[in-house]
Amino acid sequence: MTARDLLETWALRLEAEQTHISSTACDQPITPVAGELVHTTGSLHLYELTFPQGSSIEHDTPFSIIPPDDMEPTEGVVLGRQGNMALAQIFDAIGQSYTNATVVPDRAGLLATSAKRLRNMLAQPDTYRLGPADRLAPLLNAATEMEELSISGTGSSILTTIWADDLSVRRQRVAALAIELIRANKHILVVCPDHQAADVLVGTIARAMKAAGLMYKTWVSRYEIALTQQVEGIGIQELGFEAQMHQFYAKSRAEKATLRRKYDRFRELTPVLAYKGQKQKDLDEVRLLEWRLLTQVSDLQAKIKEANATLAEYENLPLLKRLSMQVVGKNVDSLHQYIELYENQCDGLRGELDIAKVRINALVPEAAVPKDMRPEFAELKEEIVRLGGTKQIRELLAAEENTNRQAFIQNRRLVVTTASRVLSDPLFSRVRFDALIADEAPWIAAAPLLGAAGLVHERIVISGNQRDIASSGLWASPELELR
Repeated sequence: MTARDLLETWALRLEAEQTHISSTACDQPITPVAGELVHTTGSLHLYELTFPQGSSIEHDTPFSIIPPDDMEPTEGVVLGRQGNMALAQIFDAIGQSYTNATVVPDRAGLLATSAKRLRNMLAQPDTYRLGPADRLAPLLNAATEMEELSISGTGSSILTTIWADDLSVRRQRVAALAIELIRANKHILVVCPDHQAADVLVGTIARAMKAAGLMYKTWVSRYEIALTQQVEGIGIQELGFEAQMHQFYAKSRAEKATLRRKYDRFRELTPVLAYKGQKQKDLDEVRLLEWRLLTQVSDLQAKIKEANATLAEYENLPLLKRLSMQVVGKNVDSLHQYIELYENQCDGLRGELDIAKVRINALVPEAAVPKDMRPEFAELKEEIVRLGGTKQIRELLAAEENTNRQAFIQNRRLVVTTASRVLSDPLFSRVRFDALIADEAPWIAAAPLLGAAGLVHERIVISGNQRDIASSGLWASPELELR
């Protein structure tokens, strides 16, 4: 059977199971359910739920929860369970603790969503590349025939198997392979059977990356929220996708707020400095006028001084000199007339000077720029230009703060989650990877394993204990009930 054959087979099986659950009302409300908030990360809330004895929900099953006291219902996803206790990711906070809540499982919805993904993979071969998945198909087909399985663990360049009895040995080999792929600049999807296993593997890989000098905090993401605080000395909570995205967008919002303050200050200073510049221009013009008036007054005063000097010496001048002066109109009477004219002109100019000085005194404070204003404006202007100008900044500030989850996860070098989460979460229908690593693969059902395999372009790595294939029965014929 090819990957397409297996996808068709398991899609039919999931659809049949979904129909069975819907027709038999298996998704019955569970009540009373108690809950206690463990912690909040970004917009997600981790709650510990306590179910009545004999009631539980499988991990990765979506549900609705109806809180007591007429609170609005909300949705969530079960991340892990033990007995009648479960850890669940809930989208809206419903208090620190509560009792008498009602939980409505949606196992049928999970199966329907998963089957639809498999159908889409069949209907969109250009979107989902099934070449690597085809290499996985013989392994799944031979699930009950142990002699046909590769024991060497070498595999091909497309499909590699890591079979070993010791779990710690397997995970160390997985971590080493993950580092090799990261150094080759590959985008890696790592899937585990459950979220507890995902937390442990994240810690193992992160510790190995840290020892190798790689930036695991930047490249590794645990989708979507981690359950464990620490693994092998590595803080897992900060590697959670929701925590990373929340931190990124919080920083982005802070940077945006800073930019807005700078832009607003730039807009505030621009008209102020323009006004100051215009006033400085006016001041320069009035000062030029003042200089011209002073020059004219000075010239007239020089002429008055010269005329007075001529009058003082007039009687002592030789006759010939006086006669020559009279020829050009300079006599005692005319000199007095000139002096009077010059003084009248000086008086007029002094009046204009007084007006000019009043204007100058008014313009000086209007044109004055505080000491630090121009350097501040110059710095703001430089940054505005660097960011593409005011139009670009206005568009940036006006843009809505949409959290682009797809772009964010695509920028993570290594993403770790469960295979069933990959198959059911719409986000993963839009994200593609270079390589898939399936940790403890025999404990991952064939359908979600195929769903994850359809997202990779180059390579699949299967890790686990070979004897678990028969023990789990999750790769067996679809006639057997899925776990």
